[in-house]
Amino acid sequence: MLNYSSKVLEHFRNPRNMGRMENPDGVGKVGNPQCGDVMWIYIKVENDVITDIKFETFGCVAAISTSSMVTELVKGKTIEEALKITNKTVTEALGGLPPSKLHCSVLAEDGIKAAILDYLKKNNRIEDIKRLNLKIKNEEEMSHEFDEGDKGD
Repeated sequence: MLNYSSKVLEHFRNPRNMGRMENPDGVGKVGNPQCGDVMWIYIKVENDVITDIKFETFGCVAAISTSSMVTELVKGKTIEEALKITNKTVTEALGGLPPSKLHCSVLAEDGIKAAILDYLKKNNRIEDIKRLNLKIKNEEEMSHEFDEGDKGD
């Protein structure tokens, strides 16, 4: 059994903003092919503010906890503020993660970026995509260096 912080366990047992969203403005789907975690992030945006956010995650304790935490951190933020939330921000807000589970926080960061990119593409905001230097990693790049020894909980 991995040693998780009480905050990680709290978000795992009582995830915030979990579920599918009807008619989202943006959807980000990210996954880690090596460990099997898959995360969908759904966002509603009004005047460049993320007014609602939901997630669906198929994965371990850390994947669900980081998904829950990132939705809490992003809700109510502008797109630009949300893009400043990193995997380190998510990990610190959860009181840390075991080293073999750090890739889950990277998925949470990538999921937010993917949802924002989807929103901007749907609204033909190409200049904003360029200005924000937004790009999504391909599957090979998503095999993070944190995966050594990650064989589940």
